[in-house]
Amino acid sequence: MLKLQAINKVFNEATADEKIALDHINLNLKEGDFVTVIGSNGAGKSTMLNMISGALTPDFGEIIIDNKDVTRLPEYKRSQLIGRVFQDPMAGTAPTMTIEENLAIAFSRNKKRSLKSGVDKQRKEFFLQSLETLHLNLENRLNAKVGLLSGGERQALSLLMATFTKPSILLLDEHTAALDPSRADLISKLTKQLVEKDQLTTLMVTHNMQQALDLGNRLIMMDKGQIILEVGEEEKKDLTIAKLMDEFQRIRGEKLTSDRTLLSV
Repeated sequence: MLKLQAINKVFNEATADEKIALDHINLNLKEGDFVTVIGSNGAGKSTMLNMISGALTPDFGEIIIDNKDVTRLPEYKRSQLIGRVFQDPMAGTAPTMTIEENLAIAFSRNKKRSLKSGVDKQRKEFFLQSLETLHLNLENRLNAKVGLLSGGERQALSLLMATFTKPSILLLDEHTAALDPSRADLISKLTKQLVEKDQLTTLMVTHNMQQALDLGNRLIMMDKGQIILEVGEEEKKDLTIAKLMDEFQRIRGEKLTSDRTLLSV
C-alpha cells in the first residue's frame, strides 16, 4: 500500500547550513499495517510524512501509494489517496465553517465534483452516524462553527474527516502532542477505534514512546534521517521503553538524549 524506495532529501545543499533530512529511506507498508514512528527532534520523521503527502519532493527515490507512482504528483492530486491529521488542532479544519460544512468538504475529497447540493438527507445521516462514534455530542452541533470547538473536539473531528473516506494511507503527525493528557488519551483511543474499524493503512509519528508501543502492529525508530530500527508485529508485543532505549544505545553507541522524547516516557 505504501513503498518508499531510496528516498533522499538534502536541505541547503552545498552551503554551510546543509542538512541531510532523509538518507536513503526504504520502507514498505502492507495493506492494513499500522506503523508507529519514534525518534528525537530532527530525526526526519515529519519530513518523511511531508514527502509522502507531496508537501516536499525527494531529491531522488520513489514513492508508491496503492501501486501508483506518486513521486512527482502534486500534493493536491495526491490528497485523494491520503488522509492526514496534524499536530496543531487548528490545521486540519476550516474554523469559520460549520462542522457539517467541514465534513462535506472532507467527504468530497476523493469524489468527482458535481453541481449537486453539498449535503443531501442521506449524506447528513452519514455525518450524524459518524459523529456519534466520537461520543463528544458533536452530532447535535452540526451547525456550530468549528472555531468554537475545544482543541480535543477539533482534533477528533480532524481525525474523523481524515478517515471516513477510507484513504489508501493515513498519516498522523504527532496528532496528540498539543493536547492535555486526558484529551490525548481520548484521541489515541479514537485513533485505534477508527483505524481498526476500516483496517486503514496508517503511519503515525509520535514523540511518546508509550503511545508508539500501545498503538499499531509495527514500529520504526529514526535518527539523523535514517531508519535505524524496525520492529515487526511479534517482536513489538514484548517491546518496552527500556528495551527501545537500549536498542538506540546499541545501534548508535550513545544514549538517547532527546529531552522531549524522554519527557514523554
